[in-house]
Amino acid sequence: MKITSAFDGGNIRCLGLDSAENIMLEIEKDRNSEFYQWFYFHLVGSRGKSYRLRIINAGKAAYPEGWKNYRAVASYDRVNWFRVQTNFDGNVLEINHKIIKNSVYFAYFAPYTMEQHYDLIARCIQDSKVSLEVVGNSLDGANIDLLSIGADKRKKLKIWIIARQHPGETMAQWFIDGFLRRLLNKNDAISRALLDQATFMIVPNMN
Repeated sequence: MKITSAFDGGNIRCLGLDSAENIMLEIEKDRNSEFYQWFYFHLVGSRGKSYRLRIINAGKAAYPEGWKNYRAVASYDRVNWFRVQTNFDGNVLEINHKIIKNSVYFAYFAPYTMEQHYDLIARCIQDSKVSLEVVGNSLDGANIDLLSIGADKRKKLKIWIIARQHPGETMAQWFIDGFLRRLLNKNDAISRALLDQATFMIVPNMN
């Protein structure tokens, strides 16, 4: 049995692997911050065995109210994610799951990694309506990318959309991914009408 988060987007600290029924974990703090909330890790174990994973510092996370009625996500292929049994007692977040393969990933929400971000930017700038500007750097030294779409000085309206101001808000970048796919769809009448009237300034990932 092994747990690791040493990969793109990973985050967890393993405190104890005494048994499958009592795995002790801790969420790492964000870079240069006292805040923490999100996790993403890989478990290699025994197929058909039930695992009990306890995140012992969840009660002191940045937003503990967010654990109420929350369910973590899991995936065997890192493409298809599903909810798993999760409980929060005010201090410890407990995940229980019987694995059907010997390798499974668990996460706060469906991850959107930096590699996916780079792919998103590369895909968008293939469109002649899109220009890219780097407006700063994250605490990790990554570019903060700004996509300008449909830029035209004659258009007075500029619409700003900024996503993922906190690292764990991967759902926000999934939204941006879908939004950009539709906005850049030349066959979408609504998108064409919007771009006739406005320039979109989009920061897909602030942090």
